[in-house]
Amino acid sequence: MIDTLASPAEFRAQLRDWLELHAPQLRAVSVDGPDRRAEIAGQQRLTRTLWDAGWKRYGWPETENGVGGGPAYRAVLYDELSIAGVDIPETDYILEVLADTTRHFAPRLAQELLPAFHRGDELWGQCFSEPEAGSDLAALRTRALRDGDSYVVTGQKVWTTNGFAAQRLFTLVRTGATASRHRGITALLIDADSPGVHVAPLTFASGAQELAECRFDEVRVPASRRIGEENEGWQVAMRALEFERGMYAWMRQAWLLAKVRQLASVAEPVDTATADALGTAYHAVIALRARSLLTVRRLDRGLPVGPDASVDKILLASAEQLVMDVARQLSHPAFEIDPEATKLRGQWWYSRAASIYGGSGEIQRGIIADRVLRLPAESRTA
Repeated sequence: MIDTLASPAEFRAQLRDWLELHAPQLRAVSVDGPDRRAEIAGQQRLTRTLWDAGWKRYGWPETENGVGGGPAYRAVLYDELSIAGVDIPETDYILEVLADTTRHFAPRLAQELLPAFHRGDELWGQCFSEPEAGSDLAALRTRALRDGDSYVVTGQKVWTTNGFAAQRLFTLVRTGATASRHRGITALLIDADSPGVHVAPLTFASGAQELAECRFDEVRVPASRRIGEENEGWQVAMRALEFERGMYAWMRQAWLLAKVRQLASVAEPVDTATADALGTAYHAVIALRARSLLTVRRLDRGLPVGPDASVDKILLASAEQLVMDVARQLSHPAFEIDPEATKLRGQWWYSRAASIYGGSGEIQRGIIADRVLRLPAESRTA
């Protein structure tokens, strides 16, 4: 490891040297398991290995057992892992969304609970969407009633990221009137083993259990587990989405760029159609990389990302689907029939949702039109 005051460039150089020696070991640690829970356990082992080696401590504050530095260090780590052919720990995708938000709105909880998440001992789930409140998050109906020093939570969530394996659920609930929309939402951190919490994995078209449905039947949650103030959960959610559309996009471009390079190395023969498909996918990933780099730099300087991050989300969806379409094209017919292609098929199926999860493409374009370009309504409906 290097001095905590070293620049991200120096950090990158020494990390790259270390990965050159240890990449095979890291790939073995995170090997796929027979089911989704086993895969997540492998990712947590990878996280712990990187944490114990010290590299994963960079970019996280000392109050959470990190060594300091900002998001730029984490961006370097994700980039170099992908270059070395090592998985970015999947648990980091949700960590990036929730850690900064918890620290900003509930520093005591962050200091107490985040260290276990950082080192891979715990996993948190993002419990936002509901059956009738997916893209329209302000319409959520899961209710939390204050009862002394606790909230009593009742309702249903769906598409909960990591919900089936999580120890804690970062949950948005309604504490105001239904008509209050975004002004009546509160964020709570709920222990998944609390009485009244029922979690059921959701099986994707790929056969993988990626997400979960969560039901809350009069679940008592200490008021000390509130993230931010009561009825200010909308601000909490918006800050979380800054990282979901910021660092998440950077993490995915690192993986996609490595995937394109791997596809190009095995493409044979490289006819015109294959070359065109690879080139189009590569350009889409590079556009995403350039755009998301700007966002990471803003995050690193502590600046708000704002509506511009919707551009990152649109570019991410396009790049993800183009790259996986090329992977499908190059692996035909094994893609359709070979049991060894199960993981690739799952990745392709997951890419189909890229234009929906985290806010659909239509909503992102509306945000760009309204809040970035400030277009008049008639010019967008013509």
